[in-house]
Formats: sequence, C-alpha cells, structure tokens
Amino acid sequence: MSGNNIQSYRYVCTLTFGDIYGQIIVWLITITLSLASALALMGAKKPVYALATVGLVVLLSLPFLLFSFVTTLLNHIEMVPVEPGTKMEPIPGNVSQQQPVQATS
Repeated sequence: MSGNNIQSYRYVCTLTFGDIYGQIIVWLITITLSLASALALMGAKKPVYALATVGLVVLLSLPFLLFSFVTTLLNHIEMVPVEPGTKMEPIPGNVSQQQPVQATS
C-alpha cells in the first residue's frame, strides 16, 4: 500500500442566478404581503400591531431564506479530482481582463 496516494481536488461553483431566482421572488411576495397587512392595520388605527406584523414576518422569514440560499449554494459546489501532474488552469469566463499596473518614471 502506497502512502503517496494523496489526490488534489478543484472546487467548482455552478450556481447561477436562475437557481435562486424563485427563492428571491417568494421572499419578495412574502415581504409585500406583510407590508400590505401592515398598511391595513395602520388604517385601522393600530400602528403598534402594524409594526409588529412587519417585524415578525421579516424576523421569521429571514432564517428560512438564509437556509434555502445556503443549501442551494452548497448543492452547487462540486469537487473535481485533479490528476497528478496536470497544470491547474482557470476556468474560461472567470478570468479577469485587467492588466497589472506598471510604475511610470
């Protein structure tokens, strides 16, 4: 058995905006409905209840939003084994087109 069997991995994130688009839309609808209910309560001369409603909805929905974003992100991270002796090159499209700054005299 060889102790020289360590393999390198490259981490690739395949997350796109389309993967989280539905989650953002659902959260925006939730916030809009809470603001609509707050406005209805403001009209009923209950400003304390209106503020409590918005605060409660935001407070209770943020952990679910964070959980769904994080699990979606983790589901889109891939570990790709790198063959020994191969050169690590950046993935096309992720390379910055900026040139290094040169000193002038």
